[in-house]
Amino acid sequence: MHSRLRDLVRAAYYPVMVTLDGQSLTMADVKVVAVTNVRVVVDQNARERMVRTRGAVSSLVDANSPVYGVNTGVGLLANTRLSSSDLEQLQLNVIRSHACGCGAPLAREVVRAMMLIRANVLAKGLSGVRAEVAETLCQLLNLGVTPVVPSRGSVGASGDLAPLAHIALVLVGEGKAEVGGRICSGREALQSAGIPSLTLAPKEGISLVNGTQAMLAIGILELLSLEDLVASADVVSALTVKALLGKSSAFDRRIHEARPHPGQVLTASVIHALLGNNNGPTGSSALRSVQDAYSLRCIPQVHGAVRDSLNYARSVFEIELNSATDNPLVFGDQVLSGGNFHGAPLALALDFLAIALCQLAGISERRVERLVNPALNEELPAFLANQPGLESGFMMAQVTAAALVAEIRVLATPASVASIPTSGNQEDFVSMGMTSALKLSEVVKLTRQVIAIEALTTIRALMLRKLTTIGGILDRAYSVLMERCSLSLEDQELTPLILKAEECIAAGILASLQRESLGQHHKVLVQ
Repeated sequence: MHSRLRDLVRAAYYPVMVTLDGQSLTMADVKVVAVTNVRVVVDQNARERMVRTRGAVSSLVDANSPVYGVNTGVGLLANTRLSSSDLEQLQLNVIRSHACGCGAPLAREVVRAMMLIRANVLAKGLSGVRAEVAETLCQLLNLGVTPVVPSRGSVGASGDLAPLAHIALVLVGEGKAEVGGRICSGREALQSAGIPSLTLAPKEGISLVNGTQAMLAIGILELLSLEDLVASADVVSALTVKALLGKSSAFDRRIHEARPHPGQVLTASVIHALLGNNNGPTGSSALRSVQDAYSLRCIPQVHGAVRDSLNYARSVFEIELNSATDNPLVFGDQVLSGGNFHGAPLALALDFLAIALCQLAGISERRVERLVNPALNEELPAFLANQPGLESGFMMAQVTAAALVAEIRVLATPASVASIPTSGNQEDFVSMGMTSALKLSEVVKLTRQVIAIEALTTIRALMLRKLTTIGGILDRAYSVLMERCSLSLEDQELTPLILKAEECIAAGILASLQRESLGQHHKVLVQ
């Protein structure tokens, strides 16, 4: 959701078209379609699979066999049989009644990602819908029609019903959509783009609303932004080690190979490369720093654990991206009801990411405290004020970081442990995965702000130490932050500076320096 310009530049390296076959969609594809106008089409083989399974559904309807959501009610009303004359109306009623969202609309990028992933689910050929349904979703993407989707209303089973229903409304010419920056009715949006509205056939309404695409879209976009955030935290923490005259021995590869968690080993390698041959203070100062505090010494263990959590979430998201999350599913001439729409795998991963970021933000705030607290550092003035007493320096920077971490801790409380039964207790255990996703979005923003505060604070400390030449890539990091944030040694309003540092992190500038420090023979685990 951040660094749009950088994403557009990256998109230049992607194919001019993304082809959906239900099997090979990548997270990178999701990102590029979410933020650019790259063309999306349905694979011909996928189209043929959809035609075959659609035929199976039509045969069952003609035979008057009971099929959930095709000729029965939904939820607790599944045992209510409907006459053949009501089947099309049922599908329209499903999306109308399920379009019950509240709150601020989801970001345009999230909705585009949702449409892409949903079209890919249908292209898998197990939903029993006409190919035209998936192709109309692609038309919306290609012609810039973005449904307005309220952010609240999903409990994560039977998937993200309410958010997906608001997308489905636009396909039939109802609801609201954004076209060219203007909000209009779904019918007007389709007409302006020259897209025919759909008349839903049996099973197509329920196939449009069953699935995990809202929580997955948010999860993927936030996970990709976290790559730069964790990499930036490495650079900022290395600057803090320098500013606090920390020792590089804690990052010796032998220590970390003795406990070889992948993220820990990688982070230690990154920090060691950034620090160079720094062995910390000498003389009398060395007697007081045989070991650094945990917030310095344990950077590999904490940042590394965050990295490993990102990799776990990535594995979950990649599986979900090409999974059939509809219900029921069509296998040959059989239609089977199950629960692939349940968001538990995603909810747990999304909650895990929020918890991990609580660690990343928390250790960063502790480093800020060490920078400003004269009892915890070597020879730096109280609160990094140039004239303590007359000036307050960065006293409030640590206060703000503490406030942000306190909010992150609240938001990191898992939503996935708090099921509330719905639909007359038919849906008696739900995932709350969408709540997990929405919380994660806020946690990512707040964590980025905490890292931005540490970046400013450590630069101020280096200025006071007159360590303007730090060595290697950290010199460039220092210069970038100084140039962009215009930091001085006098008291100044810090809010605009925090925003500029945050933008620098979101743009991937510090992350690119981190990756450069590893050299070409290393591969960052979260890429």
